[in-house]
Amino acid sequence: MWQIQTINKIDSIIHQIMGKENYFIADDVAEPDAILVRSAKLHDLELPKSLLAIARAGAGTNNIPIDRCTEKGIVVFNTPGANANAVAELVIAGIIIASRNIAAATFWLTAQPKDENLAAAIEKGKSQFVGGEIAGKNIGLIGLGAIGILVAQKAAALGMTVYGYDPFISEAAKNKLDKQINLVTNRDELFKKCCFISLHLPTTAETKGSFNAEVFQKFNDNTILLNFARGDLINSGNLLTAIANGKILHYITDFPSADLIDNPHITPIPHLGASCPEAETNCATMAAAQTVAYLENGNIINSVNFPNCSLADNKQNRLSIAYNTEKNTEKEILAHLAGFTNKAGAVRQNTGYILADFASAQSEEKLAELKKLDGILLVRSL
Repeated sequence: MWQIQTINKIDSIIHQIMGKENYFIADDVAEPDAILVRSAKLHDLELPKSLLAIARAGAGTNNIPIDRCTEKGIVVFNTPGANANAVAELVIAGIIIASRNIAAATFWLTAQPKDENLAAAIEKGKSQFVGGEIAGKNIGLIGLGAIGILVAQKAAALGMTVYGYDPFISEAAKNKLDKQINLVTNRDELFKKCCFISLHLPTTAETKGSFNAEVFQKFNDNTILLNFARGDLINSGNLLTAIANGKILHYITDFPSADLIDNPHITPIPHLGASCPEAETNCATMAAAQTVAYLENGNIINSVNFPNCSLADNKQNRLSIAYNTEKNTEKEILAHLAGFTNKAGAVRQNTGYILADFASAQSEEKLAELKKLDGILLVRSL
């Protein structure tokens, strides 16, 4: 029976996907075969020797020690697109909230004396919160993944003129873009054309803190900046300066921090992007299904550290093998085994993965020999 540890509360849909006849699921498992997690930080977790996979019910994997997992042959999955609609809808809400000063107006209203003068106070004071319509305004999206594309479609449907920048956009993603969405090849062009800028890119060594004084200086005056991607994309100190000098009229973010609270030009949201039942169910469904496919058949879908690789589910004496491509090759590895009847192989950066079916089971001696090869990360008999 497969042992599954849940960290954080995972939607109960996983019990339908991981049937109780084959899976034991609990939040306290001594030797888990797989871990399902949402946002809990696992960097200090001692990875059990039994662990084969970690599935993140969400897109970001900054909370998972990817390099350590790779070295130990542990596949890390995420669920790209599963919560995309929930986040995209919140971005649209953020655009409207910022454009119409809704948050500031609401806080002001709730602070008014609750007496017979309230109606008059509202009429007198509401002019300070006058905003503008979003129809006809230009919005620039930096990053056109699953969320960025949905935001583009929804913003265009609301009458906004949409510009998008993504140097890594796939052809499949391009095909999903509506004709009225304008792709640009220079990010600075967005800053010149748009009064709304929305971020939809991951945190990497290159992007961390990259929205800084140099970038903000390229914005139009009174730009509304939305960040529902990652908090550490922003240099907070430079952001506050850009607000003070009028470059940024409003910053709305799903990643609050102490220095971004109590500023009238900032609307912090307590990380609600995927916090709705539909998104949680979608993420849990995808995470569980990918884990089952890997544990039972060796198939890898949506891994962030291993290459995607699959064979048909009707496995026969199947082996899954992961290896460091700098130390070994697929050909050298398979030379140690009897002839296969079916095979799939793929490489991601320096990590190779092989799935192979054989007419007969490989001997324990052969498997032991294989595990001793230089650069072998994993050998698993399914």
